[in-house]
Amino acid sequence: ADFEGIQTLQIGGWDAPVGITLVADRLSAVMLFTSSVVLFSVIWYAISQGVRDGTKEEPVAVFLPTYMLLTMGVNISFLAGDLFNLYVGFEVFLVASYVLLTLGASAGRVRAGVGYVMVSMASSMIFLLALGYVYSSVGTMNMAQIGQRMQDLPEGTRTAIFATLLVAFGIKAAVVPLDAWLPDSYPTAPSLVTAVFAGLLTKVGVYAIIRARTSIFTAGGLDTVLMWVALATMLVGILGAIAQSDIKRLLSFTLVSHIGYMIFGVSLGTAQGLSGAIFYAVHHILVQTALFLVVGLVERQAGTSSLRRLGSLMYSAPLIGILYFIPAINLGGIPPFSGFLGKVILLQAGANEGSWMAWVLIVGAVVTSLLTLYVMMLVWAKGFQRDRADAPEGNVALARPAPLSDITDEVEFSSRQDVGRVPFGMIASTTLLVAASTSITFLAG
Repeated sequence: ADFEGIQTLQIGGWDAPVGITLVADRLSAVMLFTSSVVLFSVIWYAISQGVRDGTKEEPVAVFLPTYMLLTMGVNISFLAGDLFNLYVGFEVFLVASYVLLTLGASAGRVRAGVGYVMVSMASSMIFLLALGYVYSSVGTMNMAQIGQRMQDLPEGTRTAIFATLLVAFGIKAAVVPLDAWLPDSYPTAPSLVTAVFAGLLTKVGVYAIIRARTSIFTAGGLDTVLMWVALATMLVGILGAIAQSDIKRLLSFTLVSHIGYMIFGVSLGTAQGLSGAIFYAVHHILVQTALFLVVGLVERQAGTSSLRRLGSLMYSAPLIGILYFIPAINLGGIPPFSGFLGKVILLQAGANEGSWMAWVLIVGAVVTSLLTLYVMMLVWAKGFQRDRADAPEGNVALARPAPLSDITDEVEFSSRQDVGRVPFGMIASTTLLVAASTSITFLAG
């Protein structure tokens, strides 16, 4: 795709518009490669944790095939050459995500899963309605053809179709005000499942927004709306993170917040802004996944992810401390890491755009970055450096949740034989992602 241009594949030899066309350009290839690194790391982590085998009480035999189905849906979404196949890719990984989110069938996971399913069904229905609007207006689902024919439609029709698609994609990307489902759904799942959800599924929504804005609706009629959405997403998400005492929920809110940076770049509508959004998406996929995998290591080591019960991890598990610290300061935007570089690209793009709204977004992005660093260091201070005896509930620890089911009974920390035992594969897979998130700075340079 980089050296020879856009690559296409007609599935089964059937040409468009009858057949299914897969398209790989530089954007989809980058996203596909990044997702492959993440998917490989998480499955390595999962197998090392032992979820492949499980116990009689845990229905985990379905985990690996469901995970492969999720992988297929993500890959279809990144390679889809028309809107309908993008919809199909969304549905494939959503079906898999319903199963992965509720593995173990505990009350909390089923409750969260029901909400997630309902929101996803609403999003899919809106997406399907938008597809109907598109086909009735231009007579094709091929994105390249839609982009050509869309210019002949009245401006109001174009704006209405784009707005409908943005609502569908915005729910999947978890932008404010369509984000309420995410902090309640993701933290209930096992850490390895939350990691791949946080790293990839929301970015597929961002990818769809980028693709629609650059290939179809090139006039940018809703860029101002996207700017306000980006600002609200950044600030509301990080303010929600500050109020959390559980690391999983805290990271879920920072996930929402940093989606705002990507929407910031898209809303500028410039080549530099889009480049910053794409780079930041790649950075965030790697960093966010790594952080959630570290939370899984913390649960395995200490028996809980609650900051009210954690402490002394830097002394009892220094390697886990290092694996947390590097992506944490990366997410906070400390140079020379990729988070800093991505933010600089976006801030420069905003300054070059020059409108007053772009400068408001720049201020919001800087404030969000500082608050992110504060939140990440708050976790470091409470969970890793503070003496566990000084934690409000440091004398009580939840038993490490079984990989795919909930443990609800509070027992003594030392009574679980698997607490404190972290398999090498879990450490190695997390290290791979931390190294990848660090190295993309130099690759970009």
